[in-house]
Amino acid sequence: MNQPGSPDPAAAGRPESFAPVLASAGAALRPALTLYLDVHRTPELSGEERRTAGLFADRLADLGLDVSRGVGGHGVVGVLRNGEGPRVYLRAELDALPVEERTGLPYASGNGAMHACGHDLHLAAAAGAADVLARGAAHWRGTLVVLGQPAEETLTGARAMLEDGLYERFGRPDVVLAQHAAPLPAGMVAHGTPHVPMTAASTALDVVVHGRGGHAGTPHLAVDPVVAAAAVITRLQTIVSRESAPGDQLTLTVGTLRAGTAVNVVPDTAELGIGLRALTDASLDRALAAVERIVRAECAASACPREPGITVVSRAPALWGDPAATRAVRAAHTGLYGSARVADWPPSLASEDFPLYGGAGAALHGEKDVPLVYWMTGTASPRQWAAAAGRLPPNHSPLFAPDVRTALPPAVTALAAAALGTLAGPEVPDRAATG
Repeated sequence: MNQPGSPDPAAAGRPESFAPVLASAGAALRPALTLYLDVHRTPELSGEERRTAGLFADRLADLGLDVSRGVGGHGVVGVLRNGEGPRVYLRAELDALPVEERTGLPYASGNGAMHACGHDLHLAAAAGAADVLARGAAHWRGTLVVLGQPAEETLTGARAMLEDGLYERFGRPDVVLAQHAAPLPAGMVAHGTPHVPMTAASTALDVVVHGRGGHAGTPHLAVDPVVAAAAVITRLQTIVSRESAPGDQLTLTVGTLRAGTAVNVVPDTAELGIGLRALTDASLDRALAAVERIVRAECAASACPREPGITVVSRAPALWGDPAATRAVRAAHTGLYGSARVADWPPSLASEDFPLYGGAGAALHGEKDVPLVYWMTGTASPRQWAAAAGRLPPNHSPLFAPDVRTALPPAVTALAAAALGTLAGPEVPDRAATG
């Protein structure tokens, strides 16, 4: 039996009941596209999303939502109250990546940052879905809450919004929904499957290796932290190849290495940025312990004068979609697009802080987990898909280029339909019909 306010799979599988609401999707596309183009041209990095947040907040306010700004940093929360009923959160992200765009698009960024993971598409789709739901408010009941989350790429924004009282201030959700751009044909969606996580648990570390600076001509009077860091990097590779079971999905990446100012100077320090991803928290914990052991041991072997600094910058759990809520949304998408356009998404070592809206939100209230539903939405036009032969530039590539004309319309309707699966259940009277 479904709990009050939870998605009803039977209702969600009847998209014809959503038709009066989704009929306004065409009218919502032009302002959503305008938002997309503006955000794409002027991306902002994690923690710096002031202008992006302002654009998103202004659009939600124009739609009649009650908008709060500055939640957990530059976070935006828009609330549309529409009578008694369930509370549905839609989440999109504000931030971009430190990637130089090389798409050649006429609206490409030129500021050294790039929406190389589709967050501009997510924002436009969330604004479009809010527009659709606001126009069709006579056909659903409850409260819609739309989030513009900062700092997803650093895995810190969701926690910051929750710690800023997100659920206390705006109400505990019955479900939180999000979608993510993926290298699939536009108009396709892909859902996770039961018994496996959709995205990985991950953590990011900053490591500082301390040496003793000196002259390049007298290296015996110095302790070279670059050599120590090189030994650390080489030995870290054995965590995956020799300390993890072959079937245990785990990645370790040294994404940054910074040291030195001149070729004739041995520097005092070398700094490494290390990322770990695993499908289980247990695997992540083992790998994290191995990283610390190796860093300390290699620094000792190099006679470093000080213990290394090891700081966990961020951590996020694996993403497990709520089974019942995911079935309901998948049924809505299947009814809307047809089964050929709804696929399974295998477990991925990509990582998200979206899971925190489930477990972290519940922990703040001493309650059960908040149901989460997360799916992938395609970005490639038929021409792009055919030309790429299935090998599109992936997310985080400087060539990542969704075809917004074909990707945005289904991203809007997929999100709106998912929300309606909860907000327009069979017990909700059609106020347009009843007067």
